[in-house]
Amino acid sequence: MLASSAVSHRCDPVDISGHRNNTAISSATATKAGHFNVWGNSFAAEHLPAGGSLVHVAGVPFRFPPVCAGPDNIRCEGQFIAVAEGRYDWVHVLAAAERRCEDTVELNFTDGPVDAEPLRVSDFWAAPAWFGELLAFQSPVMHYPHHVQRGVPAVMWAQRVPVTRRADLAGIRLPRNVAMHIFAVTLQRAGVDHDQ
Repeated sequence: MLASSAVSHRCDPVDISGHRNNTAISSATATKAGHFNVWGNSFAAEHLPAGGSLVHVAGVPFRFPPVCAGPDNIRCEGQFIAVAEGRYDWVHVLAAAERRCEDTVELNFTDGPVDAEPLRVSDFWAAPAWFGELLAFQSPVMHYPHHVQRGVPAVMWAQRVPVTRRADLAGIRLPRNVAMHIFAVTLQRAGVDHDQ
């Protein structure tokens, strides 16, 4: 297993700012601003990292989204995220789901192939990590439109998707599944140089 510093050195956070279309983080004084799900629940900003900060989960760096400054996540509707072309081993995501979700992402390669790979994300309602994710961040309270609900934590997960094809990745097509939310994306470059 690689040391955290070695993993971090090979990771590149992806700019997803142009795709954010949902607000799932709110402050205790403006709980109505959050709309993570149909009930208007949201994460408590007071218990999460600062917006725009570089955060690390198990050595993987992520650019944390804006906090209380507009949309902070991608509610998955089939968006295509172009990436810096290159060879990668993993697509890491900070994610949460309105319920336990299993879907696929499509990895698009420069020479034409498209690989479908599973993306599995557990519920944000302080549920177990059903799919082996790492707990990235947790707010000990959950926001409702008109109040702060204590004793009901909200969880953000760190999950990863394998890139198994030995070819240059060009982009990622997200699922058409509005119950799945992506807060940050980081690519982990391949561990060995490829000359072919």
